[in-house]
Amino acid sequence: MGTLMLIGIIAFIVLVILFTAVFTVDQQTVAVVERFGGYLKTSNAGLNIKIPLIDIVKGRLSLRVRQLDVPIETKTKDNVFVKVGVSVQFHVLPQKVFDAFYKLNNPELQIQSFVFDAVRAKVPKMTLDSVFENKDDVADYVKTELSEQMNDFGYVIIKALITDIDPDAKVKAAMNEINEQQRLREAAVQKGEAEKIMKVKLAEAEAESMRLNGKGIADQRKAIIDGLKTSVESFQKSITGVSSMDVMNLVLMTQYYDTLKDIGSHTTSNTILLPHKATEGLTDMASQLRESIITGNLAAESVPKGNKPAANKS
Repeated sequence: MGTLMLIGIIAFIVLVILFTAVFTVDQQTVAVVERFGGYLKTSNAGLNIKIPLIDIVKGRLSLRVRQLDVPIETKTKDNVFVKVGVSVQFHVLPQKVFDAFYKLNNPELQIQSFVFDAVRAKVPKMTLDSVFENKDDVADYVKTELSEQMNDFGYVIIKALITDIDPDAKVKAAMNEINEQQRLREAAVQKGEAEKIMKVKLAEAEAESMRLNGKGIADQRKAIIDGLKTSVESFQKSITGVSSMDVMNLVLMTQYYDTLKDIGSHTTSNTILLPHKATEGLTDMASQLRESIITGNLAAESVPKGNKPAANKS
């Protein structure tokens, strides 16, 4: 009975020793093995063996790409406080696991400190507009500075990204106001140009209309002259001994009576006839206009109110 118990105890101890002698490492991960407190080796992914009670797995490092987001508040060259968001992507070099594990106690905190230093060295030399326009330059500067520092500690900086640029709320409101005023000014300029084009086109159209109207009047007068010339020649051929002046007076008199007839055919006509002497021409226009208005008023008073047409004085 005692022998069986001893064998069982020995077997249990052996199993424990064997169980502690093997360990596994996940993919994209390395394990740091120490012996009596000193670095022994780096174990890669898979099943690994160590001496029980002598060798221990001190820690594990991930070889995957990690991202660290660092919010930073700094000041620009034009004295604007701005919050800059920086995202740093990095991973551990497999051949420098020893440096990455033993040289840095908190690598993420160390990277964050370097990012703070790089951004606050670069952005204060730039204006706010320049930061927005050249954020890639700021990101490249951060990556370069980090790479030089972190490479000695076994870390590779893959990319540094400027993910956010957030000025003070009052500054953003002022920037939006400036942008709005610029757009309003541009809209006013475009509206003025459009109105200018419309006025130029309207003036061109009016000029063309006046040119065509003048041409029409000239053609009309030419036709009248040609017609009068033909009438005079025909009248002289029909009636001998008549001068051209007599024919013209006859034509003008005919046109005069035709005009009077046309005016008299409209009961609502507002035309004022000025008295004149046919042989001596028109007398003083002002006195004739006064006499005509007085005559028109007397005539209007004699007409019943129900039949009186509205008169325009011109």
